[in-house]
Amino acid sequence: MDRVDHLIWAVPDLDAGIGQIEAITGIQAALGGSHPGMGTRNALLSLGDDTYLEIIAPDPGQSNYRSPRLFQVDHVDSPRLVTWAAKSDDIAQMAEIRLSDGQSPGEAMTGSRQTPDGRTLAWELTDPYVEIAGGVVPFFINWGNTPHPAASAPGGAKLLALQATHPEKDYVRAAFEIFGINVPVENGRQASLTAVIDTPRGQIELT
Repeated sequence: MDRVDHLIWAVPDLDAGIGQIEAITGIQAALGGSHPGMGTRNALLSLGDDTYLEIIAPDPGQSNYRSPRLFQVDHVDSPRLVTWAAKSDDIAQMAEIRLSDGQSPGEAMTGSRQTPDGRTLAWELTDPYVEIAGGVVPFFINWGNTPHPAASAPGGAKLLALQATHPEKDYVRAAFEIFGINVPVENGRQASLTAVIDTPRGQIELT
């Protein structure tokens, strides 16, 4: 779990998603902010010192954004884990890696957003629009000098395990090995992620 930076749980409506997570975990996620030009906004819940859950949804306040929106939120009709971000100290190096079929995490880029209290969070990441193995293979992120969002997000939960399922499990396992990721992969009919989380309401599985 050391490589898991954050899990991305896509929902059709952010306020409803916050309520659903609170009902499941007993913790109310805090509003994060909007992603300018991407058409999304989020809320966060800490899953450890440097790991968190990002609830992401369409931002009705944005009219000019890149289409389609990030992480399939245009097509999500019910909440689900769509992908995850892995920690990396060298985003440029991650961007140069090629998998057996020639795929890569995409070019290195930067991102930022304003928090509700006016602070600016900035980060470096591989292209989040690049999807490998249906989102089971992560993109990569480095927060640099920005305080990690998990430090200020509501706490009380902890990520215990993450498991991937994919119809081409050998491909995913090989990708994880290349990227230095230790996440179990099982064979399944479709790509999916399952997170085991300890919460004030007991252990839950988030999919």
